Amino acid sequence: MDTLSYKTISANKETVNKEWVVIDATDQVVGRLCSKVAKLIRGKYKPSFTPHVDCGDNVIIINASKVVFTGKKETDKVYTRYTGYPGGQRFNTPAQLRKRPHGMDRIIRHAVKGMLPKGRLGRRLIDNLYVFEGTEHNMQAQKPKAIDINQYK
Repeated sequence: MDTLSYKTISANKETVNKEWVVIDATDQVVGRLCSKVAKLIRGKYKPSFTPHVDCGDNVIIINASKVVFTGKKETDKVYTRYTGYPGGQRFNTPAQLRKRPHGMDRIIRHAVKGMLPKGRLGRRLIDNLYVFEGTEHNMQAQKPKAIDINQYK
């Protein structure tokens, strides 16, 4: 009797095929956008996904200032940070962060980072995310391809 033999192919740093993609974040809900971006960065949409390897794509998000929050999260959600000094706990809402320089970058990075694995791999993966508040970005040399984020689940 003949048997079929399949080999599980495990990707490594040399065999990984990383691409550059551009995502337009206009009128996208923050959490839903970031969950799809985290999957892209992790490489979960690829057939050669390997859990312990950085096999995902490099993601460029443009128009980050045009993302939306559902419900009353724009005014009621609170981001907490700590300066390191006694009494140095600071609180900000998304509405306050939008007014600051690189505020939307912080909001999107915070959401994506929480959806990535914790540890060395997650810290390396977050470096594959580039957020720009306007339509212009400085990554043209990488020849990124524009994708529609709504086609992903």
